[in-house]
Amino acid sequence: MNNSYLEILPEIKQALTHGKPVVALESTIISHGMPYPENIKTAKELDGIVRENGAVPATIAILNGKMKVGLSDSDLEFLATSK
Repeated sequence: MNNSYLEILPEIKQALTHGKPVVALESTIISHGMPYPENIKTAKELDGIVRENGAVPATIAILNGKMKVGLSDSDLEFLATSK
């Protein structure tokens, strides 16, 4: 899919292509639900739990006008610290 408003991390694309389970995680806990740095710590813990159970985590967010499926470390940091 070539869509300038949608960005999917390669790891997630690969998992979907190969029929592996992907778990969508919402990003509100990072941006509004908890204070920094607990928010980013919790997000990473949730990612770890998903991975431990054999799935690929895909945190969903809208950043800079793009729907992002899966977030990089810099995306997480941006969401966690932006006001």
